[in-house]
Amino acid sequence: MSGFDSPSPLEIPRPAVIIARLSPDACTVKNKLIASADPDRLETWARYSNGLCRDCRATCCTLPVEVRIDDLIRLEVVDPFERDEPLRNIARRLSKAGIVEHFNQKHGIFTLTRLANGDCLYLDRQTRLCTVYAKRPDTCRNHPRVGPRPGYCAYQQKTPTR
Repeated sequence: MSGFDSPSPLEIPRPAVIIARLSPDACTVKNKLIASADPDRLETWARYSNGLCRDCRATCCTLPVEVRIDDLIRLEVVDPFERDEPLRNIARRLSKAGIVEHFNQKHGIFTLTRLANGDCLYLDRQTRLCTVYAKRPDTCRNHPRVGPRPGYCAYQQKTPTR
């Protein structure tokens, strides 16, 4: 049977595999083919496995980052003594400084500002690495265990630098 004849349910036509391997939107990790995800379509996200981040272009850093006051203190954009200040006042100050784009007063959750291209303000544009990694918020520390689709990430392969 040629690769173009109708295959049995367990058989994959060889040309489909070759095309997928040559696709720039796919990457092989641990001999698995992983297609690039669309961050807005959870069903396209890849199951997370160790080593996946090494070849990713930090797509998770384009998702909204929700933080609490403890995260802002760890990031050193809020002083510990400000913890007792009304969160609304802190949100207003951080919004003017361009650090926070939204504040949910009911839940005490701040959303960090993203750049025009969707990147987190703490993501280095050249290296695609976090500039505050040691101080990063709990949302980032716990991804992908928590988030829109726990256990999955919006993997997109890094493009080669020239």
